[in-house]
Amino acid sequence: MRRLAIVGLGKMGRAVEALAATHGFQVVARIDRAGGDATEVTSETLNGAEVAVEFTSPESAPENIRVAAAARCPIVVGTTGWDERRPEVEAFVNQVGGALLAAPNFSLGVAAFTLTVEAAARAMRAAPGFDVHLIETHHAQKKDAPSGTAIALARAAAAQLGRDIPITSVRTGSVPGIHELIFDAQFEQIRLVHTARDRRVFAEGALLAAAWLVGRRGIFTLRDVLTDTGGFPA
Repeated sequence: MRRLAIVGLGKMGRAVEALAATHGFQVVARIDRAGGDATEVTSETLNGAEVAVEFTSPESAPENIRVAAAARCPIVVGTTGWDERRPEVEAFVNQVGGALLAAPNFSLGVAAFTLTVEAAARAMRAAPGFDVHLIETHHAQKKDAPSGTAIALARAAAAQLGRDIPITSVRTGSVPGIHELIFDAQFEQIRLVHTARDRRVFAEGALLAAAWLVGRRGIFTLRDVLTDTGGFPA
């Protein structure tokens, strides 16, 4: 079995741990500031892991990535909200010959949904009279707003439409994640919706990405995984 480190033992970290064995992983390190086997990521606390999965906070993720990269431990990152530090972090990963795969959402359905959004936006570019808006809903504890997924979806659609897309964020209850893209005109509406019913969809995708990342070097996204495994066209 591959040796896996889990960085962050929140809801997502625990979901990854629960599914790790079914994906051929042995969890050799559980790292969390509030407990686990260790409170900080170091070359020692990674405990010989072949790959790490990281779901922590925007404040912690950049340093966690840097330490893992320096230790030559590939790292899959689902933490969002650290985009302003991304260029420097990615430069460091490349400099030390590390491997980073970061995605705002590891749901395979969201990956396919992004392609659907791109196609719809491309088709609607020449349609007159339509406003477009993106609405994302998440649980009340989610810290970043808008979500990283919403930002990525809005960018994908905007690239096809040639105009910016406003985002509305809703934080309530325990919703894992809902993303809606709405095209609205006076007499008709198109609504594209992706709904996550359980966090395990994100954990499954993160573990798929972790298995793919073992032995690689460089900067990757979930689309690289799906393209390489035949899930998406290149």
